Amino acid sequence: MPIRIPNDLPARAILEKEGVMVMPEATAARQDIRALKIGLLNLMPNKIKTETQFARLVGATPLQVDLRLVRITGHTPKNTPQEHMLAFYDAWEDVRHEKFDAFIITGAPIELLEFEHVTYWKELQAIFDWTQTHVFSTMNICWAAQAALHHFYGVQKHTLPGKAFGVYRHRNLNPASPFLRGFSDDFSMPVSRWTEVRRADIPKDKKLEVLMESDEMGLCLINDPRHHSLYMFNHIEYDTTSLSDEYFRDVAAQKPIAVPAHYFPGDNPKVLPENRWRSHAHLLFGNWINEVYQGTPFDLNEIGKDKA
Repeated sequence: MPIRIPNDLPARAILEKEGVMVMPEATAARQDIRALKIGLLNLMPNKIKTETQFARLVGATPLQVDLRLVRITGHTPKNTPQEHMLAFYDAWEDVRHEKFDAFIITGAPIELLEFEHVTYWKELQAIFDWTQTHVFSTMNICWAAQAALHHFYGVQKHTLPGKAFGVYRHRNLNPASPFLRGFSDDFSMPVSRWTEVRRADIPKDKKLEVLMESDEMGLCLINDPRHHSLYMFNHIEYDTTSLSDEYFRDVAAQKPIAVPAHYFPGDNPKVLPENRWRSHAHLLFGNWINEVYQGTPFDLNEIGKDKA
């Protein structure tokens, strides 16, 4: 089944060109079916590129998906035209009364700030709490994963001596997990962050389950059944060229940046990189959405009633 997104969203043309089934809003309205309602709180600077990355992944499942784009209420993005934000995004304050089958909170390039120094930290804390009564399952990505763990459990992030930047091998620590169904024992994934969460800091008595880990980069994916949340510390959603875009952007700005590890063939930035994580990105999101579909109530209003 296709994904339902606004007709004029730039991601639409890209996805249709890739063969992703995208349903016109009018057609979706005529179908007698309840689509999965998934929200995307987009904190990344390049909103349009990020919309496409996540729409591609949630739109590849056999289920009909209604993707809603959400923004922080009191924050004005600097890198995305205001016209785009007004046309396609709802402020969280305007949707907080609604309920969602699933919700994605992206990373943000603010890792070196203390959580409490982020201008929208209080609203983000309110959103984390809101997910516990208004969302069946939440996927937190990169900085948002660190922020959610800090909010719910007081886990601290640690600044790395240099940027973790490249494509690194990871291990499947629980092949029996429904989220890792079909995963290889060993797989690669993009990493781009200045901070980390350490395994030693994870509370031992909270039933947090480490699902993916890298010998070089540490923790990658944690399942938190108590909060119906997944914490993904890396960027499995990235396009083939996302790391090279970051690299050449910093080179052009004359910022100190190393060539992303294990990414360019022969570590040569003049050679086009190859995507070695695409299939596992689709697997993870497909498994997650399947788990949401199997467990979420048919009546959205029933979500969170057991916590009321």
